[in-house]
Amino acid sequence: MATVRTEDEVLHSRQVAEAAREAEWKGEGFLRELFLGRLRVDLVHPYPLARAERPEFQRFYAALERFLRERVDPARIDETGEYPPEVIDGLRRLGAFGMKIAPEYGGLGLDQVEYGKVMQLVGSYDSNVTALLSAHQSIGVPQPLKLFGSEALKQKYLPRIARGAISAFALTEANVGSDPARLATTVERTPDGKSYVLNGSKLWCTNGTIAELLVVMARDPSTNAISAFVVETSWPGVEIVHRCRFMGLRALANAALRFTDVKIPAENLIGKEGRGLKIALTTLNTGRLSLPAAAVGGAKVFLEVCRKWSQARSQWGQEIGKHEAIAHKLADMAARTYAMESVSDLCQALADKPGYDIRLEAAAAKEWNTVQAWKMVDETMQIRGGRGYEKESSLAARGEAPVGVERAMRDLRINLIFEGSSEIMHLFMAREMLDKHLQVSGALIDPRVPVARKLAMLPGVAWFYATWYLGLWLRGLFRPRFGAFGKLGAHLRFVERASRKLARQMFHFMVVYRGAGERKQLFLFRLVDITNELFAMAASVARAEALRREGGPDAPQAARLADHFCLGTERRVTDLFRDLWRNDDEAAYRLGRAVLAGDHAWLERGGIPTGLSVDDLRPRAPGRAEPEPLRRPAAIGEDVGAPVA
Repeated sequence: MATVRTEDEVLHSRQVAEAAREAEWKGEGFLRELFLGRLRVDLVHPYPLARAERPEFQRFYAALERFLRERVDPARIDETGEYPPEVIDGLRRLGAFGMKIAPEYGGLGLDQVEYGKVMQLVGSYDSNVTALLSAHQSIGVPQPLKLFGSEALKQKYLPRIARGAISAFALTEANVGSDPARLATTVERTPDGKSYVLNGSKLWCTNGTIAELLVVMARDPSTNAISAFVVETSWPGVEIVHRCRFMGLRALANAALRFTDVKIPAENLIGKEGRGLKIALTTLNTGRLSLPAAAVGGAKVFLEVCRKWSQARSQWGQEIGKHEAIAHKLADMAARTYAMESVSDLCQALADKPGYDIRLEAAAAKEWNTVQAWKMVDETMQIRGGRGYEKESSLAARGEAPVGVERAMRDLRINLIFEGSSEIMHLFMAREMLDKHLQVSGALIDPRVPVARKLAMLPGVAWFYATWYLGLWLRGLFRPRFGAFGKLGAHLRFVERASRKLARQMFHFMVVYRGAGERKQLFLFRLVDITNELFAMAASVARAEALRREGGPDAPQAARLADHFCLGTERRVTDLFRDLWRNDDEAAYRLGRAVLAGDHAWLERGGIPTGLSVDDLRPRAPGRAEPEPLRRPAAIGEDVGAPVA
């Protein structure tokens, strides 16, 4: 039978999600201002160009690059589906598992900008190693401890992690993806208060088969409060029940886990009880920035491959890159790579900036860059043709250059799902987009608020919207010209006009749909897409202007790339604005519901059916199927070696 959730259950899910979000803005934010129709160019200009690098970072970066080139074989890792022990040991010796851990705990102490450069480097070379390091450093034990752990907990685990103990993050369950209110894993405090007892299971825990340490989210069944704990995989009751295998990232050490009466010392609680989801979301604010940086690394390689192949391959008497169809692709790929790097580098720098709230920019960078990288690898496959679809081992066997486009396509697809799927990123940003409006007038559409209170609020709400909405139009009479940006100033003028239009459309959306607005996901998604495109435009123009002022040799080329990118983006934004109110969303929704109900099952006839029922496809907790042999690295010993100083 179908599982139907009651209104109370749905309401509880909303309340849990709302309680987990950061209600207060802890600093300025470019996108938050953009949502309100204000283009704060001062928040992205002057653009933070590359700064002088610390000698310690230079040594680590050079050593890591040399290690990747000489000791890591991405094709072999993909073929075997395993991380070679010497690769993991080499990363340990380099200190790669302690990149963002402070030196006082034995780590390298990289800031976000330095870490972003590392992830871009690794992302350009091997996605499996990228996932290993990112899952450990960005959402594993180090970052939550850095932000929320007690000093005792930091002293207990951070030195061990800096020496190479691998960590993982365990939140997802068979029936719990982005709805944490349904969390089934439980944790209960013992009567003496000295420990907790953990029971339940987790799914898709990246690094789970090789991790020594886990961040585990679990619910107190008596209060429903969700808390976060550090759990050691060597403890009794921690069980790896399955190694998950995927289309790409074939070496990913991904596990289904079971916890049976696992005793957790009370001091292993991260932060306070009931703060688990807030800790997870706050950690992801910067943790998500690994993916946009890695995506840039991949895009650079795709651009190089397509450029050189378009010179090497001739068709109809000339290089294929001189044919208009391919030349346009190359132009778009170059402009897209430039914009992706502009977005990622800007966000890494903003994350390090005191008094800046990075949550929206991090979500936008993750969503936008991963989508662009997927388009890039798809275009690379198309340009390479049959050689793109052919495995690199097959190419090498018949004497051609082993270019792993096929492997890259398989590996990159997960980035639209990792660390918040594209749909969840849209919903997250849409909620933050409406934050100010919900603060001002949310009670008017809340059925739980008494009518008397709503009536009392009306004058204040009316005054806010009368002045704010009128201001959106009046500012158009005195809009800035951005003359200092030269030709590119026209693109900033477009962003400024579009930001005011964006804010007005959000207001119109709330007036038209009121409480039913939460179900108009495609409308909200288009608003978010507009926002992300405007952000990429602003970052691209600001970077080009910074390069011009610096007088670097790449400044003219950067301006040309920014101009091409912005021209195409303006057309996309114009189309998105048009589609807000002129679309077939309602008809498509009704048709989709009819398909769901089986009205069009007749279309499925004519092939060989799967024979699966709906019940067969329901998510289930991991069973005790015979797992494949696991290759867990030995615990850290004294012979690991010191990190690079």
